[in-house]
Amino acid sequence: MAYIKLLNEELPGIVGLLNYRPETAKPLTLLAETLLRGPSTLTSGEREIIAASVSWWNNCHFCHTSHAAAAVAHYQCDLGLIDEIKKGLPNTEVSDKLRALLHVAHQVQRSGREVTEADIAQARELGATDQEIHDTVLIAAAFCMFNRYVDGLGTWAPQSREAYKEMGERMAYVGYGKS
Repeated sequence: MAYIKLLNEELPGIVGLLNYRPETAKPLTLLAETLLRGPSTLTSGEREIIAASVSWWNNCHFCHTSHAAAAVAHYQCDLGLIDEIKKGLPNTEVSDKLRALLHVAHQVQRSGREVTEADIAQARELGATDQEIHDTVLIAAAFCMFNRYVDGLGTWAPQSREAYKEMGERMAYVGYGKS
């Protein structure tokens, strides 16, 4: 049960919080929609992996598992990807560019000041554009906020990864803030 009285206590994680304050839900869901599904040279699956990874590093079970499940939907693979993201994708074929961007995202998750010119140069050397670097930093920063919002208000989250399959598909195929 959340630390505050939500309008619908059965809604998990950020879903219950967005339902509680529709006026703050609108800009938050627009931000998520833009960052994760808007026009980009990074695929939505890659951006969901960035969001899920940041959420894992922040120890936010709900955000990690829901966004990893969205990545599963985008990649049309099995739910094992959820656990693979937790491990840093050692057995998943992803581009060196994405690995460099994940490193930048991890630096942002620790502190924006942890990102170095060398981190950015490495990402560029592996093919990342300025917009991809920008979007990676913004996704990481936004998910630090989303994670703290979800966990700071003590929301509940289903524990099994299977419980997130439908939610991940909805996020991947329908979007954020849409029914």
